[in-house]
Amino acid sequence: MGSILGDFTRGLDWDHVPSPVLAGVRHHLAVDVFTDQHPQVLASKSLFSRERRRFAGVALDILYDHFLLRHWEQFSDWDKNTFIRTVYQELQSHQALMPDNMAVVTRRMVEHDWFGAYQDLDNIGYALDRVASRIRFANRFTGIIDEIRANESELEEHFLAFFPELQAFANRYPESSHQA
Repeated sequence: MGSILGDFTRGLDWDHVPSPVLAGVRHHLAVDVFTDQHPQVLASKSLFSRERRRFAGVALDILYDHFLLRHWEQFSDWDKNTFIRTVYQELQSHQALMPDNMAVVTRRMVEHDWFGAYQDLDNIGYALDRVASRIRFANRFTGIIDEIRANESELEEHFLAFFPELQAFANRYPESSHQA
């Protein structure tokens, strides 16, 4: 759970977070820093127009989930559907530990099978447009899927070069052995 909680740390009462979950949060944040600075990710971001580059990291976060699901067998020995079910079960069983905003998002994630949906690029477009609709200022994020489609092959190549390095980093990280 800590690996997802890293996206919901604002306003978190750290005194009541179990240490294994805290380790997962630290791991998540380290992975985020590694990802944001990686040359392949930076190259992917550069493919987006100037108007949308500000949001490229958000788009890539979701798009890279799509590419991971597309190439699952290359990166994991787990059966993909078994892994997804296991993640959903973990999220459901830890709802009481989650901040309210995280509980709402993870409930939706499970109910609407986001990981299953992310296997279809059209659903990535819908997800990104939903994110765009929640941005509180004028932006050009809506429709970013058009730029993704135009650069899909190159974005996928960047992902395929990046992800093995991310796996190696995550496995070397001190808290990586914990699966909170």
